[in-house]
Amino acid sequence: QVQLVESGGGLVQAGGSLRLSCAVSGRTFNTYAMGWFRQAPGKEREFVAAISRNGGITYYADSVNGRFTISRDNAKNTVYLQMNSLKPEDTAVYSCAAEVGVLPGTEAADFDSWGQGTQVTVSS
Repeated sequence: QVQLVESGGGLVQAGGSLRLSCAVSGRTFNTYAMGWFRQAPGKEREFVAAISRNGGITYYADSVNGRFTISRDNAKNTVYLQMNSLKPEDTAVYSCAAEVGVLPGTEAADFDSWGQGTQVTVSS
């Protein structure tokens, strides 16, 4: 298994931007598809974005499509989530996840390893 550590969360005003990073331990990062999920207080965890192991295929939730961009740097064992035009409803704990395979799923159950999460708060 791999270890995942997120960073980059914080407090931002509506309309602002943040970039989340997820550093992954181990030398097999390029064998994992990666995803980002979020969970707001009182709500279930929801899919945000995912990327294939070579970065060529990406998936987004409808709620973030066009505002968020997932990317990865396999040389740095890191996956990113660039979040633009943030809205108060984007407030949540954001977690990255890893799944062995070429293409990522969009369900939490598809992923094998998880980070602890980083808080993103968007003020109105």
